[in-house]
Amino acid sequence: MNSVTNSASDQPAVKNADAQAMISAQGLTKYYGEFIAATDVSFSVSRGQVAAFLGPNGAGKSTTMKMLTGFLSPTRGRASIGGYDVFEDRLEAAQMLGYLPENGPLYAEMTPKAMMKYCARIRGMSAGDTAARIDYVVDRCSLGTVWEKPVGKLSKGFRQRVGMAQAILHDPEVLILDEPTSGLDPNQTHQARELILSLAESKTILLSTHILAEVQAMCSRLILINNGRVILDGPIEELANGVTELEDRFRELTA
Repeated sequence: MNSVTNSASDQPAVKNADAQAMISAQGLTKYYGEFIAATDVSFSVSRGQVAAFLGPNGAGKSTTMKMLTGFLSPTRGRASIGGYDVFEDRLEAAQMLGYLPENGPLYAEMTPKAMMKYCARIRGMSAGDTAARIDYVVDRCSLGTVWEKPVGKLSKGFRQRVGMAQAILHDPEVLILDEPTSGLDPNQTHQARELILSLAESKTILLSTHILAEVQAMCSRLILINNGRVILDGPIEELANGVTELEDRFRELTA
């Protein structure tokens, strides 16, 4: 099924599209009392790029992603999506962004059908776009068999697919995906990879995962964070030749 794009009036134009990175972190820092979750995190992801955002547990990945999406306010620093400041131009940035948080909160009493309609309504999507995009996400996220079952009764894998569906429902230009294959079986993982690769043809994606084979399969760039700081950023082919070497570099830099 072909993707259905929203009309120009539904999506904000990218600010200074040729000059601006689609995802930008500028000195993002987050303190929780005396605990430092992230320190001076800076990087940018260009239009059409699929970047892996890696690090050991507790390194600051999820905290940084939450700041990039506006879900969490930084102690200092700035973030932008498509040139729109996530905090000053919040609505414009949110329209351009699809976000799948790790173990993302879903409405357990809703069905996937009801949840997609609700998400479309709060995003201000038109009736025509809503119907077309719902057809698209049902197909691409393989939700047909659970479409009218309460989300709270679904397996973790199906809940993850519902989360992916809400992230791509409004056809955003930028996707931030935190552990998108968490809880999926091998067949579902393959389907998720195929979906992400197809989306990468027209979108900018920042992807967090613990599965290094997925990084090799889907990403062209690696951003590595440890102890709240970016310690490596570059093209994957220049950093490692194959999954084994990538695993060795990961251990070497984060041990």
